[in-house]
Amino acid sequence: MLLGSHVSFTKEGLLGSTKEALKYGANTFMFYTGAPQNTIRKPIDKNYTLEAQKLMKENSIDITKVVCHAPYIVNLANNTDLTKYKFAIDFLKKEVERCKELGIKLIVLHPGSAVSLDRKTAIKNIVYALNNILEDEENICICLETMAGKGTEIGVNMNEIKSLLDGVKNKKCIGVCLDTCHLNDSGVDISNFSNYLDEFDKIIGLDKVKVIHVNDSKNELGSKKDRHENIGFGTIGFDSLINVLYEPRLENIPKILETPHIKDNIDSKKSYPPYKEEIEMILSRKFNPTLIEDVLKNKLN
Repeated sequence: MLLGSHVSFTKEGLLGSTKEALKYGANTFMFYTGAPQNTIRKPIDKNYTLEAQKLMKENSIDITKVVCHAPYIVNLANNTDLTKYKFAIDFLKKEVERCKELGIKLIVLHPGSAVSLDRKTAIKNIVYALNNILEDEENICICLETMAGKGTEIGVNMNEIKSLLDGVKNKKCIGVCLDTCHLNDSGVDISNFSNYLDEFDKIIGLDKVKVIHVNDSKNELGSKKDRHENIGFGTIGFDSLINVLYEPRLENIPKILETPHIKDNIDSKKSYPPYKEEIEMILSRKFNPTLIEDVLKNKLN
């Protein structure tokens, strides 16, 4: 299984990300190349990148299955402010170049929010932007994430995802990232995930699934809220998520955990990643009801 989590991208860049993933017992991972809530980016350090690539090879991490996540504040759906719209396109072009410097091929992107526009116009805006970004690309794949339906988000069902994919001319450079929490919150019953994949294969094609975000949800089915929960502690449940993780048709797809950090029981300003314990639980296929306590006990940084 290709299993990992979100990791940080610190002073050591990709090298620090790789080291963190290895701490968790992961064989893939996902990172932002800077803070997800802004577009400030520092230059890529070539030496750290080379060290990271070497460390990945030594630990059997396939760099072609490592994932970069674009900042979630970039909105390609709304062009009412043409300056902001052009900035978003130009920024993502630069993000693509940064990924190429790092040797990363998969970029997950939130499609965007319509805001004041109708959904059909918003979809056209996203398609125009993606065609601009991917026009001359060959080795990068932008993976559009399935969304929960909060506010005016685009990409909340298969038909919207299909419209986006159909509009992109460079077919080999566009794919999909399935997010289990988002699917649940948008109204997809993950306990019937196999049926969902059957339908997805008919409408879009399973070959377009490039990444899976595996998260439990704090919300009821169809709530359109998008609040992640730790594996087995939410409304989706451990068994349903295990079925997603071990689905044979998705065997070679990287599965990425984005579950909440566990708050310190003494100092609420501190929190700790649960990924080592969650990965162990997933690989053993046995739910750990003391996961939170174990994370606080281990306090892996």
